[in-house]
Amino acid sequence: MPPLNSMSDQIKHECGIALIRLLKPLDFYREKYGTSFYGLNKMYLLMEKQHNRGQDGAGLANIKFDVKPGNRYISRHRSNSNKPIQDIFDHVYGGIKQRVKERAAGDESMLDNPEWLKSNAPFTGEVFLGHLRYGTYGQNSIEACHPFLRQNNWMTRNLVLAGNFNMTNVDEQFDLLLSLGQHPKKKADTVTVLEKIGHFLDEENETLFAKYKRLGYENMEITSMISKNMDIRNILVRAAEDFDGGYAMAGMIGNGDAFVLRDPNGIRPAFYYKDDEVVVVASERPVIQTAFNVSHELVHEVDPGHALIIKKNGEVSMDMIRQPGEKKSCSFERIYFSRGSDLDIYRERMELGRTLVPHILRSIGSDMKNTVFSFIPNTAEVSYYGMLKGLEEVHNDRKLEDIAKIDASDKEALRKILSERVRAEKVAIKDAKLRTFITQDSDRNDLVAHVYDITYGTVIKGEDNLVIIDDSIVRGTTLKQSILRILDRLGPKKIVVVSSAPQIRYPDCYGIDMSLLQDFVAFQAAIALLKEHGKEQVIKDVYDMCLKELESSNSHNQHNHVQKIYDQFTDEEISNKIADLLRPADINAEVEIIYQTLDGLHKACPGHTGDWYFSGNYPTTGGNRVVNRAFVNYFEGKRVRAY
Repeated sequence: MPPLNSMSDQIKHECGIALIRLLKPLDFYREKYGTSFYGLNKMYLLMEKQHNRGQDGAGLANIKFDVKPGNRYISRHRSNSNKPIQDIFDHVYGGIKQRVKERAAGDESMLDNPEWLKSNAPFTGEVFLGHLRYGTYGQNSIEACHPFLRQNNWMTRNLVLAGNFNMTNVDEQFDLLLSLGQHPKKKADTVTVLEKIGHFLDEENETLFAKYKRLGYENMEITSMISKNMDIRNILVRAAEDFDGGYAMAGMIGNGDAFVLRDPNGIRPAFYYKDDEVVVVASERPVIQTAFNVSHELVHEVDPGHALIIKKNGEVSMDMIRQPGEKKSCSFERIYFSRGSDLDIYRERMELGRTLVPHILRSIGSDMKNTVFSFIPNTAEVSYYGMLKGLEEVHNDRKLEDIAKIDASDKEALRKILSERVRAEKVAIKDAKLRTFITQDSDRNDLVAHVYDITYGTVIKGEDNLVIIDDSIVRGTTLKQSILRILDRLGPKKIVVVSSAPQIRYPDCYGIDMSLLQDFVAFQAAIALLKEHGKEQVIKDVYDMCLKELESSNSHNQHNHVQKIYDQFTDEEISNKIADLLRPADINAEVEIIYQTLDGLHKACPGHTGDWYFSGNYPTTGGNRVVNRAFVNYFEGKRVRAY
């Protein structure tokens, strides 16, 4: 069943990461902020403020410094409940209170004693790592939730890892692990990344152990020397050499060292803030601003191809791990994923709506008097405001022209012109209480058609156009099955659906749950046009080219041959065909679909030029390999993941 929370179709969000390193002794925070749980409370804020990035599961881990042997120094809890963040923190705070009951005879004054808590209760150390997960493939089992833990009796060999990433070359990474002598338990990017970093972490330990042994140090001394001198940059350089994908991954080592590594093209986001009390990392900038009450200018990006490394002694550095490539930060972060409370994102989403105004006016014959403007879903609200501002500018110019034509002393005529407004209405309101519990398709589709309540009387039947803006149109299933029918009840003569994102034509392999070509309505439209114009041979030719490229031994020089499918037609021709495919036969209104252009996208979001799902221009060779494999799968009738 199509998801109900979007006008078109739900796109699974990116995962979210959050890391906090406390730089002061624990009792400092108790004295200054009045709580022993400063770090834990801030971690809750960082995760809750990023709950939009992951609702399938969550996890939290913590490391304590300088714990005596025999005592636990790594805590981790994960949840895949329907409220995972709440579940985790209920568990954590509940566990702390239970320890007070068991070890302090219920003396709640111990909750104000950070050193006692550190010695007796979990999740009361100096480094926190949190993760929010949106599942893409596979079951949403607890084992799929980050952070992942690679355990060892040597403190400096323990590794905790969480990330927002997808790798395009999992098979290659798996084979590399085999060549290193490992026997991985699973072929998945999370496992291969964890084990790859873990392998070189082990090697770093072994190299340092041998070095200090030769110098005559005792084993107990060597453990301390390894902790002080472990080269995190060297570990990451060796581990990440063959990574192909989009990633922002955070790790903690058992001794207290921590890092956040970002891919060379800056595809996945990571932001950080540092002062003399804390180092904080999160997937979104306003989350840090809100949680720590700091200004926009104090929160910085982790540089592409670099790692923010935080040593146990508090030293912080930004080290290059991979040579940065052309920056191709994900534009969908700006259009849809990230919260719109970021200053730049808010402006960009406004501009995405504004740039569509000329196309909208062309569609309605510039007849604003007889057109109602609205939006579905709520995530499209900011681009809707941008669209309205652009329309108001046009409308004001028209008012000036009309005023110039009348007698300036005619107050009534002047008042009439000035009172004219762009007709902005909220024509559809989601019924949040409605749940789809019926399993039979025909009945379920009827229920879906009632998820939104429409505002009757906002549209003059048979006279008005209705323009609705959305973030994106991916598959178009919900649009066809329910939304267009819902809007048609208002009786507009024409429905214009406007997407603030361009046509989604290609799979994403760097994190988003968009992988099957045949599911994209833009791809369906292009294939339909090829068949209508007698160009089926193009489909076979592209299949042959993709197959040949995939069978080539030169896997590092792949090209995207699927672009040839779209090259046969203009964007407008494909948009018109999409409208044909999505318009239900039983509605009365004419339907037109308008998409954002690539040029408009880049003008609105100049700092985020990653547009491969729109343009097919993948920033890594692995991306080209994935799209070619996706087309081969389509041609051969396989509904399987291409990476």
